[in-house]
Amino acid sequence: MAVRAPHLFTALRAFCLGTFRALLAEIERGAELPFAFEEHTSYAKPALYEYRPLVKPFIEHRAHTLRQRPDAQLAVEELLRQPAATIYAQAHAGPRAREDEALFGSVLLPLLMDTAELCGGFDWDDDAFVRAYAGLESALFGDRHQFGAVAPLIGISTGGTTIELGGGMRLRLAAPGELAKLWPEANGLLPMDFGREPDRLCVLELERALDPGAAEPPDAPGEFADAITAIRLATAAPVAAGPVLFERLDWRPYGIRPVLPIAATQPAGEPTRLDSFRATLAADLLAELGSADDDAELGEAIDRWELSLFQDGPFQAEQLRESLAALLGGNDGLWAAAVRGALLLGDTPRARAEVQDRLSGDPDPDVVRRALVAAVLHGDRPQLVASLDESILGLRPPPAVVLRPAASA
Repeated sequence: MAVRAPHLFTALRAFCLGTFRALLAEIERGAELPFAFEEHTSYAKPALYEYRPLVKPFIEHRAHTLRQRPDAQLAVEELLRQPAATIYAQAHAGPRAREDEALFGSVLLPLLMDTAELCGGFDWDDDAFVRAYAGLESALFGDRHQFGAVAPLIGISTGGTTIELGGGMRLRLAAPGELAKLWPEANGLLPMDFGREPDRLCVLELERALDPGAAEPPDAPGEFADAITAIRLATAAPVAAGPVLFERLDWRPYGIRPVLPIAATQPAGEPTRLDSFRATLAADLLAELGSADDDAELGEAIDRWELSLFQDGPFQAEQLRESLAALLGGNDGLWAAAVRGALLLGDTPRARAEVQDRLSGDPDPDVVRRALVAAVLHGDRPQLVASLDESILGLRPPPAVVLRPAASA
């Protein structure tokens, strides 16, 4: 490879080579390098099994000692001379009191782990280091960083199609072993039977380019929770993500974070396939869910409806009433919300009477969901309520919710 920073290459190679020698000496003295017995499963295919040395936790356990080594200090000093490395450390580790510690934790340790992974342990291979260093140098001197996050998805299938939800968010089939490749501990963090059942084959993935100098990654747990809400609204499927999500930066492991509890908990119900119509509807809903941040009543209505998915009987009915009242009740209460909802969802007088009956008393969960979908897609809930009141008085036709062409087909 054409090395852009020869002095940096030499310093980092010396650090990795010296550390390999020190770690091998520890193993010879009796330290145990753990191994993982991994099962890679694919739907309707035989499982594959692999022994992998767990070099990452072995190195992490000794990180403080490795930081004190002279070759580590020399490597950090060389990194401090590279402005690109400083930006890289800020993006990976966030603001820290000491820049040298950030560089060690965000650059040197990942490089060491990548080299050890490629070597399959601590038997040195120069080609493996060159490959690991090439990825690091590409990230250091690139124009911008690439953030990614992925979480297992259960309760829904896609028929093998990748579904774009917008904003860098997508649903796709999980590749066998893709999580364990970057995160060896991933297999113990996946949902039960993930990769074996038709509704447990997909992942939810977020990819986004970060501006140069960005110090914080996107709020992946929050964005994943919004995506789960949008899919639940579009499909009424028992969808959940997690329980954890796996973050990467420039295709290097960045962290493992918990998914928000409401998105990580699976509601009751039968798994569903996400077809093209509902996929487009979910994308439209996700694009509009940000309006809930500026509309407290809409946010409460969505939260109450989503909480109702995990309850039954009178507790569920109460959550649905509160959701409907926050969505369309205004200052007039539940009876007005039922009348407005009937006008919003019913096309004919008979249909409106049926909808109003299903919203009165103990509201029908699916009708409340449809009302939420219509209100979110409208984009301005207070204006929607005002338009419905004018329609009730005969001053204007009922407002129509316009879907994108692909969703209205």
